[in-house]
This record gives sequence, structure tokens and C-alpha cells, in this order.
Amino acid sequence: MVHEARNAPGGDSQSDRFEGSSAAPLPLTPSEDRQWATIAHFGAILGCIPALIIYSVFRSRGPFTAQESKEALNFTFPLTIVAIVLHLLSLLPGIGWIFAVLVVAIWLFLTINGVRAGINVNKSRPYRYGLNLRLFL
Repeated sequence: MVHEARNAPGGDSQSDRFEGSSAAPLPLTPSEDRQWATIAHFGAILGCIPALIIYSVFRSRGPFTAQESKEALNFTFPLTIVAIVLHLLSLLPGIGWIFAVLVVAIWLFLTINGVRAGINVNKSRPYRYGLNLRLFL
């Protein structure tokens, strides 16, 4: 019965519903572009994952988001890798606490710089980190 209703004359079939849509995603509006760029920097609190996701999904949809998420990814990726290695080293008995303190210091550094960058980007000003490896071109 459901099959008959879909193919009934005058009724729209599933293929007719999507005929006019394009495969290319719509470009971001200027406010959305600024919003995603800001979130990419604020995401530093979670390491490189938010910037990586935003860069992968939105780089072709907004130029400001592409630029700023790439900047955030270049800043957070190496520090996230170092933090993961230090976290594993913090499991060592006796000296592990030193590495645990370094992990917290890196997390604070990422968070403070990400918030500072996010505030600047939210004001539509491009941000460049002072120490950035620029691994992703």
C-alpha cells in the first residue's frame, strides 16, 4: 500500500522530491563563516579534533573558516600529539607526575591561546599564532 501511494498519479515519488537539489554544499553566510572559524579556535580546549572536523567539513564552503580552521589545526595538532605522548609517559611510576604536570601545562596553553584567538576571530579579525608549525598548507 505504501508503494502504491508513492507511485500514484499526482503523488510525488522519492526521486521527484530531490530532483532540483545539487550535490555541492551551499556556501556559508558571512555570520556562519565567522561562527565556524571561531568554534575552530575555541575547540582547542579539546585538542586538534574540533579544528580537524571543521576544516574537513567547511573548508570549501567559507574562505574565513578555511583559513582560520587551518590555522587552528596547525597550532593544535602538534601540541595534541605531544600531550598524548606525555600522558602515556605520566603512567611511569616514580617520575610520571612530572609528565602529568606537563600535560596540564600544555592543555592550559592550548586553552588560553584558543580562547584568545577565538575572541579575535569572532570580531572578524584573522588570527595568527606566534608559534605555529604550519604543517597543513
